[in-house]
Amino acid sequence: MTAAAPPPLIDLRGITRTYGTGEAEVRALDGVDLTIRQGEFVAIMGPSGSGKSTAMNIIGCLDRPTSGRYLFNGVEVAGLDRDQRAILRREYLGFVFQGYNLLPRTSALENVELPLIYKGIPRPERAARARAALARVGLEGREGHHPSQLSGGQQQRVAIARALAGDPMMILADEPTGNLDTHRSHEIMQLVVELNRTEGMTIVMVTHEDDMAAYASRLVVFTDGRVVSDRTTGA
Repeated sequence: MTAAAPPPLIDLRGITRTYGTGEAEVRALDGVDLTIRQGEFVAIMGPSGSGKSTAMNIIGCLDRPTSGRYLFNGVEVAGLDRDQRAILRREYLGFVFQGYNLLPRTSALENVELPLIYKGIPRPERAARARAALARVGLEGREGHHPSQLSGGQQQRVAIARALAGDPMMILADEPTGNLDTHRSHEIMQLVVELNRTEGMTIVMVTHEDDMAAYASRLVVFTDGRVVSDRTTGA
């Protein structure tokens, strides 16, 4: 007998998200269906106000849908309380943002250790895992550097290492190259592709740049709160 296929990592069904009421109501998401499986690299695009960032926030458990179902690895997220959603974020998700979000007076190693502190991991293991994560992104020898001593591309690598240190099932990247020049942007995307193809890391990335989205193997386009296109890219 053939074993049943594992559930999708992300399964959004009829997701809506509205803000405000009456004439002031804004429907940011309008019946979104989206499935993402373990190991995919998905780029999400769309004009400003299309709903792509709202969808990312719901996937990352930073926001809750007004209606619809969200299953993460087969578990219904809507039934989780605030603390349980925080645990899901901490244990299973890694986040990378446009602005790096590094502590300026803290070394690269200490920045990468931060999520491990919240996990209650002992200091020696924290340091070892942080060093390993920095090595994965090509920053050996930079462990003691502060953000001001690193280029923008290096700072984003620290942010990616921080996301990886917690051993997540998926990385959510919100405009990860938005603050970088073209050369550094392509360096970061090559790193992301390597994490996806070599290590099987699931990547979901919001971007407004066509050349960055081209690195993904799948492109989902939002318009007016709906998915209007979902296709493989051949990348």
